[in-house]
Amino acid sequence: MANLTFMVNNVKNAEHEALLKQGVEQWNDWRKTNPYSADLANVSLSQKNLVNVNLTGAQLCNAEFFQSNLTGAKLERAVLIGANLFLITLVDADLTGAHLNNANLSGADLRGAVLTDADLRGAMMNRHGDRDGDTDCDLRNANMSGADLSGADLSNADLSGANLTNANLTNANLDNANLTGANLTGAILSSANLVETNFSKAILTGCKVYGISAWNVILDGTIQNDLVISRDNEPAITVDDLAVAQFIYLMINNKNIRNVLNAITAKGVLILGRFSDPQRKLVLDGLREKLRHLDLLPIVFDFDSPTDKDFTETVQTLAGISMFVIADVTSPRSTPLELEATVKQFKIPFVPILDISVDKYPFSMLKNLQNSFHWVLPTLQYETSDALLDEDNIKQYIIDPVNKKREELRKEKNAEPQAILITKKVVSNPPA
Repeated sequence: MANLTFMVNNVKNAEHEALLKQGVEQWNDWRKTNPYSADLANVSLSQKNLVNVNLTGAQLCNAEFFQSNLTGAKLERAVLIGANLFLITLVDADLTGAHLNNANLSGADLRGAVLTDADLRGAMMNRHGDRDGDTDCDLRNANMSGADLSGADLSNADLSGANLTNANLTNANLDNANLTGANLTGAILSSANLVETNFSKAILTGCKVYGISAWNVILDGTIQNDLVISRDNEPAITVDDLAVAQFIYLMINNKNIRNVLNAITAKGVLILGRFSDPQRKLVLDGLREKLRHLDLLPIVFDFDSPTDKDFTETVQTLAGISMFVIADVTSPRSTPLELEATVKQFKIPFVPILDISVDKYPFSMLKNLQNSFHWVLPTLQYETSDALLDEDNIKQYIIDPVNKKREELRKEKNAEPQAILITKKVVSNPPA
């Protein structure tokens, strides 16, 4: 019986394939009188013009549609599991409820396609191949509402303007994907990869974002409301910023992360300097090593390292998690600007160091900073690196003054603000 069934299915497959190859018009006419699902498993229809073809409910497992044109095709509930849709054109096609598990949609053009409630688990939709220089999967303005995209590879895909409301993107790879203006209301993004993903002007209201990996995500003009960072079986915790969602969850649930942050703020020392100059590098490396021996955590910012980030913002971020700052002000080129902006923002000790064998005078602004902000300590001048790096000198001239200033700042912060009571003046009655 099994062999007979196999033979019958193969005959149907061959007949349907031959009929479809005759032309879309003949096929669609046949479908009108034979509305049941056509068996086209393993069919090879690569590089065919199948515009407006009706393949509703068709069995198309492992079918080959390489570079075929299915613009406006009807593929509702079609079974395309494992199909090769590489560089296929599905503009305005209707794939409502279609099964596209593990299908290869790399480089596919799905502009305006309807994929409502489609099953795209494990589908490959990333950059691959070549389509007139445009090698991304094109899903612009596609309707993927309610689609199951769990585990789908959408890296580099263009999903700008797509409707992904209530879509399941669990474990999906959205690295470098373009979701500009996309609607992801209620979407599940749990454990999704979001490295350099562009969500500009997208809607991320009510998304589940537990376990996401979000790095350098673009969120210009993005609507971010009620992002759920907890598991389904946990009390709901929501935030309004995707960039900090994973960080907050780690803070709440990971004791090690809390310990690390506490260690940084209790032991972190930001060292500002230039490591491209061999002489400066020798001094700063030595200072870093000595601080390690004193059970401190040196954090080095090299002003000469190439970066596309704003220097001042980066320095301020690092200073905000440090207990104090050491700034090498020997022959500065950039340090003054960053130091001035950071000193004004953070009440933590700042220790300027100056190699007077190289530069006898610090930059002029430093004196003003020391006069205006008492947490900028006196400049430590030295003629030899041995003098600066002597462990007893580090304790005497850096650690002890820093600890004294930190205690002073702590008391200043905790001091009760002065209050003045205004009373009503009593006016004596003038004599009669």
